[in-house]
Amino acid sequence: MNKLFIVFLIYFVASCGGVEFVYKNDKNLINPLYQKTKVITSGTNLIFMNSYLPMFFGKNNEHVYILKININEKKTKRSVETNQATSNLRYELRFYYTLTSIEKDCITYEKEIVSYFSVIPKSSGYNYGTDTSLEKKYELAIGNNLNQFVSILSNINIDGCYES
Repeated sequence: MNKLFIVFLIYFVASCGGVEFVYKNDKNLINPLYQKTKVITSGTNLIFMNSYLPMFFGKNNEHVYILKININEKKTKRSVETNQATSNLRYELRFYYTLTSIEKDCITYEKEIVSYFSVIPKSSGYNYGTDTSLEKKYELAIGNNLNQFVSILSNINIDGCYES
């Protein structure tokens, strides 16, 4: 029984020798701005934005960068009923990111990322279901937009100055 266990153990260890981990290169897992950035937001005041920023950028301990995020919102009525009630609203959120290096006193990266979502209002007055759905869509759009920005940053060099 002992010999069978030893043979099994040797076989198991030898068969796992070629295992390659998916996150072997952890460069894509690291946010280069985490705990190094002061974040300033302007434009449309989105309620979920201030709760997401600490998750993505942490507390500013090292004072290396300033990230300015300007948010513009546009609502478009996609379909209007005969009584002029809106039956489909399209929201467009434009996030303008400007990353500035404090040490070099220059802009190191600029990017515009657009998020879209649609809402179908259920009534012309207050509707809890529609309002809750709208809040969730805002929350998803903000989270996805910030994720996309951090993902882009992890693949570029932000140490040099940006030339437009």
